[in-house]
Amino acid sequence: MLMKGVIFSGMRPTGRLHIGNYFGALTNWVKLQNEYTCYYGVVDWHALTTGYSETTMVKDNIKEMVIDWLSAGIDPDKCNLLIQSKVPEHAELHLLLSMITPVAWLERNPVLKEQVRDLDLKENMGYGLLGYPVLMASDILIYKSNAVPVGEDQSPHIELAREIGRRFNYFYENVFPIPDLILSKTPKIPGIDGKKMSKSLKNDINLSDKPEDIRNKVLSMITDPEKIRLSDPGHPEVCTVFKYHEIFNQKEVSSIESDCKKAKLGCVACKKRLAEILIDSFHSFREKRKYYEENTHIVWDILMEGSKRARKVAEKTLEEVRQAMKIDYE
Repeated sequence: MLMKGVIFSGMRPTGRLHIGNYFGALTNWVKLQNEYTCYYGVVDWHALTTGYSETTMVKDNIKEMVIDWLSAGIDPDKCNLLIQSKVPEHAELHLLLSMITPVAWLERNPVLKEQVRDLDLKENMGYGLLGYPVLMASDILIYKSNAVPVGEDQSPHIELAREIGRRFNYFYENVFPIPDLILSKTPKIPGIDGKKMSKSLKNDINLSDKPEDIRNKVLSMITDPEKIRLSDPGHPEVCTVFKYHEIFNQKEVSSIESDCKKAKLGCVACKKRLAEILIDSFHSFREKRKYYEENTHIVWDILMEGSKRARKVAEKTLEEVRQAMKIDYE
C-alpha cells in the first residue's frame, strides 16, 4: 500500500487512558496507521515540564498507557512506537531549534498561558515549560513529518512547529517539510459531572474500568436537573447521559430522546441502559488488555525496538541539520 507521507503524534505518559482520550486520539491513530508511515511517541520529557518534582510513576504510567494503545488497535507492525528519551536526537534538535526561535513566539502561545493560569505557575514557570513547543517541533520535524493529527485546541503548537521549520529552512537549507494539520473531528466526551473529562477532576471513565466501576460511574452522572420524577418531561439536550447515548447508542437514541421528553423513561433506567452499552463497547478492549497485563515484557520489547528504528531515522535527519548549519566539523 502506498503511504501518503509521514506522521508524528505523541502523548504524555499519564497512565491509563479514558474514553475521551480514545475518541480524541486513539481512534484516529488506528485509522492513520493504515494510511501513513506513523511514529507514535511516549513523550516523557514533555511530562517533566510540569511534573518535574515527582517522577516515580513515569515508568509505570508509560506501561499502562502503551497497553491501552495496543489494546485499542495500535499495531506495532504498522507503525513505530517509541519513547522520546530513548531517541536523544530529539533533545539535540530541540537545542539547535531553540537557537533560532524568538522568545516572543513562545510567550504569546495561548496554550501556555492557559497552563500557567490553571496550574498557578505565574511566578514559578520553568524554562522547560516555556520552551516545550520547541521540543514538540523537534519531535515532529526530526521524522520529516508531512502531517500532524491534532485537535483544534492544540493547533497553535503545530502552527509554531511550522513556523520554526520555515525559519530553519530560510536561514540554512530546505531540510524540513512543513507539516500540514490534520484536524480531527471527534465527539466531545463530557466527564460524569458534565465538565470536560479529566483525570485531575476525577470525572473520567477509563477504557480499562471493570464493568462494576462503569455501572457505578454512570449511575452517578449528572442528568437534567428538572427531571426529578419519572412523570417529569425531560430535556435531553442538557443531559450528560443523553450525550453518551448519542455517541455510543445511535440505534436507540431517537427513541430515548422521545421517551425522555414524553416522561416515559426515567433517569435511572436510562443510566442502566447506557452502562451496559459502555460495558459491551469495550469488552474486546478489556480482553486484549488482559493479555498485555500478563505479558508486560512484550510492551517494553515493542517500545525498545520501535525506539531503535526511530533513532536511525532521527540520526539521519540530525546529520542533515548539522551539515545545513555548517556545524558538522568532520
